[in-house]
Amino acid sequence: MGTMLLILLGDGVVANVLLKQSKGENSGWIVITAGWGFAVMAGVYLAGAFGAPGHLNPAVTVAMAMLSGDCSNVGPFIAAQFIGAIIGAVLVWLQYLPHWEKTENPGLKLAVFSTGPAIRNVGANFISEFIGTAVLIIGVWAIFSPGVAANGLAAGSGPFIVGFLIWSIGLSLGGSTGYAINPARDLGPRIAHAILPIAGKGGSDWGYSWIPVVAPVAGAAAAALLIKALTA
Repeated sequence: MGTMLLILLGDGVVANVLLKQSKGENSGWIVITAGWGFAVMAGVYLAGAFGAPGHLNPAVTVAMAMLSGDCSNVGPFIAAQFIGAIIGAVLVWLQYLPHWEKTENPGLKLAVFSTGPAIRNVGANFISEFIGTAVLIIGVWAIFSPGVAANGLAAGSGPFIVGFLIWSIGLSLGGSTGYAINPARDLGPRIAHAILPIAGKGGSDWGYSWIPVVAPVAGAAAAALLIKALTA
């Protein structure tokens, strides 16, 4: 449920900015990054309301498993995240149903669903997603660490602060690849793009699709190893 809401609001803000004749057309990158920050906040709150930890992201799940030593939830969480991401993307398609046909550029339609590089360079694109995800993991760990709040954060404040972290990552590091930093966020909607009957949609750029899956997991694992090394 949390990842579904994340994608509905996150891909939704991209659709609002990019699709023709939307009320938010051409409102820009700051609107997109703010929308994604709020989307993460809302998704984590919803997951928490159902008693889940609110990872919303396979990379976060992998990092938390490495830090805790408990891998029992990795498979179920990741499966749920991908299912939620696909459902969220389908809801975005329905929300903006008349606008797909009005939008002539197939690249803009794909950009609603999945990320892509500003300059296509495999090595540089991988590094960008690696760094962005490592910052996410280290930032989340720091926010919830005893060093920041010895008795824990005030009830309900954690998702709000994480939303600001996501906004910061988007504003500062997102311009190179669109900051997927989440395999489910990218691959789930990309699958939806491939199967939905979107007018004039073009290809789903499968040649690039492995980078926003592999690089975030690698960045998250590296961040977890760094945290463990520095706190040993």
